[in-house]
Amino acid sequence: MDAQSVNKPPCLRDDAVDIVKHLRAAGHTAYFAGGCVRDELLGHHPKDYDIATDATPRQVRNLFPHTEAVGAAFGVILVRHRRSVVEVATFRSDGTYTDGRRPQQVQFTTARDDAQRRDFTINGLFLDPLTNDVIDYVDGQADLKNHQLRAIGQADLRFREDHLRLLRAVRFAARYDLRIVPDTADAIRRHASQLVRISPERIADELRHIFISPSRSLAWRLLWDFSLIGVIFRFLAQLPPAPLNPSRSIVLHLDRQASLPFGSILAIVALDYQYQAHAPDFDLRDLLTNAAIQTAASASRKALKISNDESAQLSQTLRNLQPLLADPNPSIATLKRFLAQPTASPTRALLGALCALGLFTSRIAQLNQQFAQLAQTEIAPPPLITGDDLVAAGYHPGPAFKRVLDQLYDAQLEGQITSQAQALAQAAAYFSQAAPSPRRRA
Repeated sequence: MDAQSVNKPPCLRDDAVDIVKHLRAAGHTAYFAGGCVRDELLGHHPKDYDIATDATPRQVRNLFPHTEAVGAAFGVILVRHRRSVVEVATFRSDGTYTDGRRPQQVQFTTARDDAQRRDFTINGLFLDPLTNDVIDYVDGQADLKNHQLRAIGQADLRFREDHLRLLRAVRFAARYDLRIVPDTADAIRRHASQLVRISPERIADELRHIFISPSRSLAWRLLWDFSLIGVIFRFLAQLPPAPLNPSRSIVLHLDRQASLPFGSILAIVALDYQYQAHAPDFDLRDLLTNAAIQTAASASRKALKISNDESAQLSQTLRNLQPLLADPNPSIATLKRFLAQPTASPTRALLGALCALGLFTSRIAQLNQQFAQLAQTEIAPPPLITGDDLVAAGYHPGPAFKRVLDQLYDAQLEGQITSQAQALAQAAAYFSQAAPSPRRRA
């Protein structure tokens, strides 16, 4: 069982060490295992600590009063100890994989066998936290030292067992700046099409790790290099050519430090994916129509089962660009409405990438100058007038209400009206022009 598949809070190293001591005191072998060992050896601070032991799940549960059997069939128990929740797994070897994700059965075994069934050598290491000795059955330390990512054993077998490892390879290589060794890289390409067998939710989980990281540019290159990107965006009508054209890549020109929500970064990668398919003189704004945005959102929901919030982030991040890049130039009211949007920051990061790519440079420079000026003003003041005010003024609610309120708020944002009295007078003028106009109550 993957630690990521369980929603457990981070744990503290001292608490994990204490669990190891308890297991040792009961006569069991116990080590730190997997990612936490890798991260410590690389000088990173692990977010959590996993423990591998020869104690069976039943023995683990008997030793600790607060446990949860999240994967007992796979030898995995969560131990709640002090301030932490620690995953404790029994050394195991895996049986036959039939669904491309999980073995049908496991057999409890030794640390050496347990290391052999893991995905990559850098994740197959154990650490004795009491002596700081590394237990290495797979030459993972050498690969870390040489900045290499290598599948344990036969690479084809590792990816045939668990297709999600295709994306995990990209994530680890990008996150730790590792070169994927040739036999492992070739196996990823051979098995890329099998990614469709993995549930959309699990693919999305991996992509969240990949795309919200500062290393997303390297990951983006690898997803193209291994022909994985076409599987992820297979529901988009336009299939881009291979390989990735870096000189036309929006993602590669995105500020690596930009902190973006997943829905927004998905908007950017989907836009990049489609833009790659077109000739150099193609107008990117043709991918920003309502129909095109709806297609991108629908394809992402279908392929990744993203949440409603993420789908809204995707759509709005792209839709924000429509008035900003359209002719004529956007009004002050339009700019203020944009800056008040929760997705304004991701869209501005996208604007920065487009400018770095050499697209819409004059317009974006002008927009940035206006944004700087507007930052000194009140971006989203309370409306001078509301629907209740219109009702109180004697107007019957109707279809024209929202249009009039929008017009009034735009006039307020532009500085054309500054008081409620002016707003009511302007409302009367708007309603008098409406057809049919709401009638005042007698």
